[in-house]
Amino acid sequence: MTATTGLPGDPGFAFQPGLDTIGEPLSQTTFVVIDLETTGGSPALCGITEIGAVKTRGGELVGEYQTLVNPGVSIPPMIVALTGITDFMLVEAPRIEAVIPSLIEFMGDAVLVAHNAPFDVGFLKAAFRAHGYSWPGNEVVDTVTLARRATTKEEAPNKKLATLARVFGSTVTPNHRALEDARATSQVLYGMLERLSRFGITHREDLDALRNPVPEKLRRKAIMADAVPAKPGVYTFRGPHGEALYVGTSKNLRSRVKTYFTRGEHRRQMRDMLELAVSVDTVVCPTELEANVLELRLIAEYRPRFNRRSARPERTPWIRLTDERYPRLSITRSAGADGTALGPMRGAGDARAAVEVFHQAMSVRTCTTRLPAVPRADARACLLRDMGQCAAPCVAGEGSGYDSVIAAARAALVDDPSPVVTAMADAVAGYAATLSFERAAQVRDGVSAIVEAGMRHQRLAAIRRCRIVAVRKAGDGWDMAAFAHGGLVGSAHVQSGVWSVADGLQALADASEPREVLIEEQEKNASWLESTGTRLLHVDGDWAQPVASAGRHHLWVSARRSDHEHLADFTRR
Repeated sequence: MTATTGLPGDPGFAFQPGLDTIGEPLSQTTFVVIDLETTGGSPALCGITEIGAVKTRGGELVGEYQTLVNPGVSIPPMIVALTGITDFMLVEAPRIEAVIPSLIEFMGDAVLVAHNAPFDVGFLKAAFRAHGYSWPGNEVVDTVTLARRATTKEEAPNKKLATLARVFGSTVTPNHRALEDARATSQVLYGMLERLSRFGITHREDLDALRNPVPEKLRRKAIMADAVPAKPGVYTFRGPHGEALYVGTSKNLRSRVKTYFTRGEHRRQMRDMLELAVSVDTVVCPTELEANVLELRLIAEYRPRFNRRSARPERTPWIRLTDERYPRLSITRSAGADGTALGPMRGAGDARAAVEVFHQAMSVRTCTTRLPAVPRADARACLLRDMGQCAAPCVAGEGSGYDSVIAAARAALVDDPSPVVTAMADAVAGYAATLSFERAAQVRDGVSAIVEAGMRHQRLAAIRRCRIVAVRKAGDGWDMAAFAHGGLVGSAHVQSGVWSVADGLQALADASEPREVLIEEQEKNASWLESTGTRLLHVDGDWAQPVASAGRHHLWVSARRSDHEHLADFTRR
């Protein structure tokens, strides 16, 4: 193990095991070559009748997979003549839903290869989707695409499998049966890879360069990756004047940086960034958490133009009571120093919805006039007083009872929103009873915004008032992290000696001075601490939330999220 420093600007230490490869050599890559026979050409209308697959590594056979499949429909005569597969052969064959689990197991995380891959993969994805299986996301290589790069028109005037099998001397002749065709495709694959290796196609990452050609002016910039370490951390692309263009993280910095110039980048914005980039800086990090936190800090510091989610703390909305004799609710861009603001809110829309609910539930005044302590003689109340929705301190002054309204509103903002939730639950039920479902949903979303902001406020306040050292299992060792004032002050990855490293991390936390920490960083740290498998080693302070807190109303947040997820799913469909 080699020692590295902690986060830039923070005192600390960490441990990082080294990685010694740029990427995965094709000689070590596991390929699963697959072929299907079907009843026709449309996944939506036709079914699979046979699956054949060959698993290889380094040109050596690892395993084979073959099964007939009952498609549930009759096979057209033309397909019978082509494949030789008849309805009688499929009577006792399993249905595709029974085949999928064993196929997933055989595929594993290998690179999936097929001749005219969109056809075979399209049928598989349709079958997975129809029977409730998620597509495993294996990288896919199409031998037709490779053939266009590896063969000339003279030797292979077409890219049919039979033609390529002849060109590369396959010992298996394709015959429109799945396993035989898969065997032939496998031999063709290795024949093409041997030829392409002369042109620098030697690693798994290089295959994408064949599928998605990169302009030569960008490919020449791939030398930027030569000096980048093959370790996890954060990378920053810089422009001609040293300005930060884009910040990202990766588990293998060299491999990630290299892919920008060897894989076709379809996003116009990122293509523009790569054309401007002249260098790349990297910072090696011992843990994934540290890399994610450093990314947030660098984005907030540099404000890189090509990061879509540049951290801008000044845009975070909060809800607070104004500082005047008869306060009102206001949406601000800071939490203030007194800790009486609700937030951080998810966005301005949530903040407005929450304020509207507060007005309706707590009778807080809605006017924006700064009221004098003693009402003017000619002061007049608005309609809200007649409706019973405002105590009208504008005309009644101290005798209006508005002080008690504000005391209740302040408690609901920072402690327990139960009065608001209870009042608005009745309102939602009333709207639903009169079939005003849109209005009911609007109120529900406002209550949800209050509850969610309260939960965030209380959980982040809890982590800010503690110094914590925690550990969780990660790969062949343990990820360790120390937190103070809500921020990460150091991390380590170790295989042994957890307690001695924990003592060092605790010393870092104890020596840390109070500082302002990004909300996004606080949330990321809190999520890491709350995740399954995390164990606390040292805690200095009270990391807890009161029973009477916003968290007990979390079902309002769940209901809103569920509704939005259903809507998104409907939109996708």
